[in-house]
Amino acid sequence: MAPKVPRPGTPVRGSTTGRPLLAAMDLLGRRWTLRILWELRDGALGSRALRDRCDQMSMSVLYARLADLTESGLVRQDAAGAYELTQVGAALNLALRPLDAWARRWTADLLE
Repeated sequence: MAPKVPRPGTPVRGSTTGRPLLAAMDLLGRRWTLRILWELRDGALGSRALRDRCDQMSMSVLYARLADLTESGLVRQDAAGAYELTQVGAALNLALRPLDAWARRWTADLLE
């Protein structure tokens, strides 16, 4: 049985071996996960501010995703209790920037 939070080296959706990329895709494919990571790209946010930026997602989903991201080492709470990206989480956001640029280009192409 797969663990609650996808981890490389353990079975995940799409991979019985837990290939790192597929483990990451399983984690990132969870509802609201990418949005939370994206909203934290410019710095720490408290849970209410984060929820406001995420179109008023339910607090239960927000806390479930934050727990997943914390367990995965992508997010942590700072001394004030706000959520922020870890070094690995910030590196992931840098990796997502080219995908964001592609999505903007794709949007522009569709609107032409």
